[in-house]
Parts: sequence; structure tokens; C-alpha cells
Amino acid sequence: MMDFLTLFVIYVIVVLTCIFLVCKYSGQQQTPFSVLFNCLVKVVSPFTPTCLQTFTQWCLHRLFHQRNNMFIYLHILLEGVVYAEFSYEVFGFCRDMDTTLSSLSVPYILLVIKNCFFYLCVKRDPGTVTKKKVAGQLQIYPYDRRLFHPGVSCPTCQLIKPARSKHCRLCDRCVQRFDHHCVWVNNCIGAQNTRYFLLYLCSVCAMAGDMAVLTGDMLLHAVLRSGLLAASYIDEFGQQQPAGFMFVVQHLFLTFPRIIFMLGFLVFVFFLLAGYALFHSYLALVNQTSNEWYKSRGYFCQHCHPTTTADHLCNPAPDHSKRYYYSRGILPNLGEIFFPLKSVQKKDI
Repeated sequence: MMDFLTLFVIYVIVVLTCIFLVCKYSGQQQTPFSVLFNCLVKVVSPFTPTCLQTFTQWCLHRLFHQRNNMFIYLHILLEGVVYAEFSYEVFGFCRDMDTTLSSLSVPYILLVIKNCFFYLCVKRDPGTVTKKKVAGQLQIYPYDRRLFHPGVSCPTCQLIKPARSKHCRLCDRCVQRFDHHCVWVNNCIGAQNTRYFLLYLCSVCAMAGDMAVLTGDMLLHAVLRSGLLAASYIDEFGQQQPAGFMFVVQHLFLTFPRIIFMLGFLVFVFFLLAGYALFHSYLALVNQTSNEWYKSRGYFCQHCHPTTTADHLCNPAPDHSKRYYYSRGILPNLGEIFFPLKSVQKKDI
């Protein structure tokens, strides 16, 4: 029993370490993952047939460098598995414990709400810059002349880039107030769908958190009803020992293995997406996109620590009060997220 618990702890540590590394090196060109992958390719490639190498490269390119629905299908599959397990086992146990039907219906209500925001994230145009709209989009935001400069054209779209826009290589389009490209919704997050993305993150966190609480409550009641806390067992030396915390945990693993793994997955998803939701909420409060946040780190580092006197004269340190150039206050910033700014089109007389 202890071996099973040890393996599970190792598994959790490995997963959390990978998530930490992904978050730490997100957006960087050189990461431990890329270095390790390149080393593995060099070692394995001499022994791998050329056709298999070509097929693998094509799969990786299509999965991570082109728009595809693979992560949407994976998202739906994981969600379906979790809800099937919750409905099949946890729901029945909770009903036996006299949990109110209204409490048990909350995860399903949140599922409907989450799916509405998810659909809007997938289908809503994020704010594509087009020839027809570009004249009006140029009027929405002024250029800060630090990250965004006037007169810069997109070499792919052949259009003047509005301030805060960026060309997405996956979608092959320039997006107004570009935040990032989200593979889980197979769409860019921009001016017109950032509000749906924020609400989607919050609804997923609420859904995972509520299901985790109901599942944890069910396991707690199962332990209390079984009397395990007051029980004892005979150890390998033939001596009677009181059942402690580790014994209870091992008993739950053996009695409810699928529920325990589901609970671990829900807790993992909750904390991961809660941190991501808090980060994007912070960006909304200061009116900054994740693209601007990432670029501004390098900008301020370069300008606050010039390497030479000449650099300092050519690039004086910016006013730190203007770090959030587009911020107009907390309420106006939130209003801009939920009610995107629109250009004033001049009508021909």
C-alpha cells in the first residue's frame, strides 16, 4: 500500500515541476524542454527512419504551429471523463449523505455557463485588422512610442499596424489589442473576446473548485461513517497500531481510486487556472495585455540598466509612472475589457 502512495506522490511532484517550468519559461525561445527535446532528437535521429522523422515533424508542426482543434477535443474529452466519474460515483454517494439537490446541481449549472463562454471564445472574432476596418482601428489607441510606433506596417497583411495590435502567425492575421493565441480555444484573445476569456477562466475555476469541495466532503463523510479514525490494525510485526492519517489515505486510495485521482486532477486544474485567472485579472486592472507585459519586461530592463553611457544618452530611462501607458483607472480599465472601445467612423456627406 505504501508503494502505491509513494508512486502517486512522485507522480504529483513530477507534474507540478513540469507545470512550474512551463510557467517560468513561457514565451522564451530557449527552455529546458526545447534543449532536452533537441538533445533527444540528435540521439534518436540516426536510428530513426527518414519517413518516421518526417511524419513526426509534420505532426509537431501541425499541432503547435498551425491552427487545429486537437486541444479543443482534448478539453472536451477530459471534461467528459471528469463529469462522467462525478455523476456515476460522487453524485450517488452525496445523495446518500443527504446532500441537497441544489448543491449537487451547481457543477452542472457552471458547466452550462462555462460552455457558453467557451463557445464565445472559440467563435468570436478577436478583432481582426482588415482593410475595411484598419482606418477606424488606428483611431482607437494612441502609439506609446515604446512598444508600438506609428507608421509600422505588417509585412504579411500589408496593413498599417494599429497600436496594441500584433500579427498572429498561427491565425495568419493581425489582431487588435492582441493578448495571446490560446490553443485550448483555437483562437486569438483580443479586443473583442478578452471578456469572454476572463469569464471562461473564472467559470472553469469555479466548476473545478465546487466539484473538488463536493468530492472532498463525500470522502470525509465516508471516513467518518466507517469509523476508521478510531480503528486499529495489525502491522507487519504483529503489533496492534492505531489507524492514523496515512492509513486513512491508503484506505481511500484502495477503496475509491478513480475518485481520488479525479479529486487530484480537479485540485490541480483549480490551482493552475486560478493562478492564470488572477494574472489576467491583474492585467485587466492595469489595462495591459500579456503580449505587452512580456515585451515591457525586456523594455524596462534594457532602459533602466543601460550598458554604456552612450546607451543611456540615446535611451534615457523612462518614467516609471508611465509603465502602464494605457491605464485609465481600475473601473475604466475594466469597462474597456467588457465594453471594447469602438472607432468613430466619419460618414461621407
